Amino acid sequence: MKGKMVSSLAMLTALSAVGASIKIPAIVGSVALDIFPALIAAALLGGGAGAIVAAFGHLLSAVIGGFPLGPMHFLISAEMAVLVWLFGSLYRNSHKVTAIVLFIVGNAILAPIPFVFLLNKAFYLAIVPSLLLGSIINTGIAMVVIPRLSSVFLGKLVKNEVKP
Repeated sequence: MKGKMVSSLAMLTALSAVGASIKIPAIVGSVALDIFPALIAAALLGGGAGAIVAAFGHLLSAVIGGFPLGPMHFLISAEMAVLVWLFGSLYRNSHKVTAIVLFIVGNAILAPIPFVFLLNKAFYLAIVPSLLLGSIINTGIAMVVIPRLSSVFLGKLVKNEVKP
């Protein structure tokens, strides 16, 4: 089972790298479609798996965008990991609507709050609309894809699987 998990995490992180190259117009170049694979991982593999994909996905997006906020991207990466872990915990406990709303509000409104103190209020006000749009798009993609991939990730599609 560990091999399947590692392979799944690698595949979803690679998909996150692809999404990281699809940018949402923003004042900072790291708002992208990089988080939906993490939401998929959190819903299908657990919050911890989603957190790993989220952290690496954001860092990949930041690198592709030129690391515009420098070391502050590590803070954002940690915030993304926590939000995706919470999403996964709620989603897997049948609180799907709460998970969706918490992720969108957390990512777009709450996560950038430290930047009011680290940078300024103008940065916060300028980044929130792009983060809101990005959060809605990423979550929407994940909500469409999760039900379609659940049979694949949960092993229901393969009937004659060879067991060690």
